[in-house]
Amino acid sequence: MNPTAETLSAQAVRLPPDERMALVERILDSLDEPDASLNALWAKEADDRLAAYRSGEIRALALSDVIAKYQVTNKPA
Repeated sequence: MNPTAETLSAQAVRLPPDERMALVERILDSLDEPDASLNALWAKEADDRLAAYRSGEIRALALSDVIAKYQVTNKPA
């Protein structure tokens, strides 16, 4: 952590539990706020992938093939 975050953390842990919980909720809520630039990047990525699919540059895979590729089996060690 940077020095500012270290200072804030040290102060936060000295707060009463109810105030710490309120602080945690505010911080978590701030992470849920939409990030317009990130949304724009994902929209461009989706558009680029769709264009590549439509042009034949990439092809679709069957869901069953994807699942089979990443399936984890429970084998005894």
